[in-house]
Amino acid sequence: MLQNIRVVLVGTTHPGNIGGAARAMKNMGLTRLVLVEPRVFPSPEADARASGADDILASTQVVASLEEALTGCSLVLGTSARDRSLPWPMLNPRESGVKVVEQAAQGLEVALVFGREHAGLTNDELQRCHFHVHIASNPDFSSLNLAAAVQVLSYEVRTAWLAGQVPVNAQASNQPARESELATMDEMEGFYAHLEQTLVAIGFLDPEKPRHLMARLRRLYGRSEVERPELSILRGILTETQKAARGEPHKRKDQ
Repeated sequence: MLQNIRVVLVGTTHPGNIGGAARAMKNMGLTRLVLVEPRVFPSPEADARASGADDILASTQVVASLEEALTGCSLVLGTSARDRSLPWPMLNPRESGVKVVEQAAQGLEVALVFGREHAGLTNDELQRCHFHVHIASNPDFSSLNLAAAVQVLSYEVRTAWLAGQVPVNAQASNQPARESELATMDEMEGFYAHLEQTLVAIGFLDPEKPRHLMARLRRLYGRSEVERPELSILRGILTETQKAARGEPHKRKDQ
């Protein structure tokens, strides 16, 4: 089950933090590390800080964008150190551990996303996450080392897993079984791009004055756990809406 969980580090500046994160992950049984545009990797400093987690560094995936890092994920949690202009569903570390294990136990791909050492994740990056996670550190000294943040959330994942707070297999769950698989983040990103194009085409969205519209829609659909057949319906509606906006005749599905 833990193999379904990936740790994603975005724009890491110091290679030592990559090694420290790998060590923290291995301590807690997590093995999948993904780096988005690290400044330096591979690096002897990362190797030194890994202190025996060389196997995780050896299998680390390096990608060019957060979108690529989240391919296949049905649940994404992003760490946030401060309040944002647009409120987002928020979890504390203990809640996040339970949520991650609950989803991973159902065979779903899950990502824990951590931002840059100096600035964290951008608003756009955080809007690609279903939930934000805030570590309640000392307000008088709230700066938390990246590897330490990875350690905190990895520990909570392991705690939830060991405590058996969720079933190891989804068939034992008290929750009703899903009819279909959840749409993945890359599939949802395609939908959001399609939705934005359609809203612009019908004049509902002014790209010069977006006023957080797409961010609010991301938040809406992100908490809805959209299944793949449902996403196909939504994409079909958008396609027909675009045709109508261009004045093209509508063709019924049964014709």
